[in-house]
Amino acid sequence: MRFIETNIMLEDQKEIKDKIPERKFWSKIKKAAKSGGASLIYAALLMYYAFRRKETPTWAKAAILGAIAYFLSPIDFIPDLTPVLGYTDDLAVLVTGLITVGSHIDTDVRSKAKDKMAQWFDSEEIQKAIDAIDKKLAKL
Repeated sequence: MRFIETNIMLEDQKEIKDKIPERKFWSKIKKAAKSGGASLIYAALLMYYAFRRKETPTWAKAAILGAIAYFLSPIDFIPDLTPVLGYTDDLAVLVTGLITVGSHIDTDVRSKAKDKMAQWFDSEEIQKAIDAIDKKLAKL
């Protein structure tokens, strides 16, 4: 499969790295960990760490930026404050992004995401989230 480069050409890794607002990302992750669930957090962390890999190509980083921008946006298709369904749209966008860039989710990315999740979830919740997301990625 061949990908067509968009007209958004980023010159170096530092320039593209600066496109994710770090404070906003980690603040949203902490809030979402309480109500969004482990699967949402695992998907977001996989995207974040894949984005930070030097080996991840520009087209994949652009896809990741789009998914993370939706996750961080205060404007959602389903507002995050909506009970039960609040983060469903965020998870759907993140998983779609993961499927798009799945080949750039390596063991190092997974390891970093799992380690970070240990700060908010117990090992059983982490394993359920990993299984749920990995099942979706296995369909590639």
